[in-house]
Amino acid sequence: MAVQNRIRKVQKRDRSLVPFDQGRIVNAILRAARSVGGFALDYLPGVNDRLFQACGDDEHLAEFLSDIVVATLNRDPRHWIANFPPSIEEIQDTVVHVLRSFGLVTVADAYECWRWGKYWIRAGELPEERFVGNGYPTPWHEEILAWNRAHGCHTVEGLNEIVRSGRLPELIVAATEVYERSLDEAAEKILARAETGDLRMIWISGPSSSGKTTTTVKLTQRLEREGLSFLMLNLDDYFWPVVEHPTDWLNDRNFETPEALDIQTINRHLRALLAGETIEKPIYSFKEGTHVGTRPVRLRKDQILLLDCLHGFYPPLTAGIPKEAMFRIYIEAANMLFEGDGTQERLTQFTDVRLLRRMLRDAQHRNHPPLQTLLHWHYVRAGELFSIIPLMGLADHWINGGMPFDLPVLKPFFLPDGIWPSPEDLAPYSSFLDARIRYRRISDLLGQLAGLTIWEAQDLNLIPGDHLVREFIGGSTLKIPHNE
Repeated sequence: MAVQNRIRKVQKRDRSLVPFDQGRIVNAILRAARSVGGFALDYLPGVNDRLFQACGDDEHLAEFLSDIVVATLNRDPRHWIANFPPSIEEIQDTVVHVLRSFGLVTVADAYECWRWGKYWIRAGELPEERFVGNGYPTPWHEEILAWNRAHGCHTVEGLNEIVRSGRLPELIVAATEVYERSLDEAAEKILARAETGDLRMIWISGPSSSGKTTTTVKLTQRLEREGLSFLMLNLDDYFWPVVEHPTDWLNDRNFETPEALDIQTINRHLRALLAGETIEKPIYSFKEGTHVGTRPVRLRKDQILLLDCLHGFYPPLTAGIPKEAMFRIYIEAANMLFEGDGTQERLTQFTDVRLLRRMLRDAQHRNHPPLQTLLHWHYVRAGELFSIIPLMGLADHWINGGMPFDLPVLKPFFLPDGIWPSPEDLAPYSSFLDARIRYRRISDLLGQLAGLTIWEAQDLNLIPGDHLVREFIGGSTLKIPHNE
């Protein structure tokens, strides 16, 4: 359709001006959609069904969305002046806003991951050959899917059959062996690097609730048995005081962005530790929301610095630190599971499993109501798509923290009598589209799953006490620092 457009120029990143070309917006949106199998993955009756009915195929839908982007950009009369056109970044921000406003969450995620991956390439922080596109699926994910196919747990129906037939214990053992073997491989790589004498720092990074903490504990145990010594630095102590974090209309704060941390001080302290200096590490009180003191910390020559951090790959954190001094592990809960019987080849979402994990952990150990975690999740995704997932290609080793049996184990804690919010709980937030979409999608998924009973999930004979999933469902025999 025709829309008014008075914008004639676009400001490039080098500040030069070029003619405005709406076709480039159409192509970018269409490329993001095709990278995840088309817009249909985001089709939701009652949310965007009229949009799909009106536009028909993906090409026409991308054209319509580009019209909305153009109309939105034209809202600012400054953009009508040749010397003050929208920048490429403003246009990309508007594309994300439009996609999310129509509930096209999966396409928006793909667009953002691709966008920020290219940003890090231009910044010289990510080699082109390590670019992971939209972050999903990668060859690594295909390997995981192939394993799941071989074990009959690659579809919801297949997983249900395993649960109902009593074969879940065998699946738990087999999947756990894969995870533990991956830890062994990581340990071998680290030991090989340590022999060179260059290794001084290990980062374990990945999206929220992917299993970083348990992985850090178990990997440390392996390496300490081989004679390595570690200094663990808790980067949570570097959060800015809570008064410096503005609240939104829900009185929520965004602690998920790397800028929630004092990046410059972290970097300065890391470089000082590697130089053998003593730092005054801040002590942060989450109860008071501010720093309450400092303590001296020094890295001995025989120690390796160990850091478990969401944003461990974020380049400003390690600016000036030689790459050969670092070993980086990326962990993701890569639950490769097709909906239904798999004939539609629609994968369930990794982020949904991690959201359930975090809901449970927040409720048990942080006194955060599940609804609050759901309403906060858009902040989590924004941070992941900027400084975590696009940089996964920098990892020296990847670990899958997702288990093919996650959902049956998690279900009894949520439904039918668990902590999953009711529709009435969510009703006051009807305009919060991101939360509504995730709520509906996860509710439908949980309804299709055959779950364990709460007593089975708590059985240490079925799921060992040192298992990664116990970081979230409770009963861990490991000391989980964040859950203390």
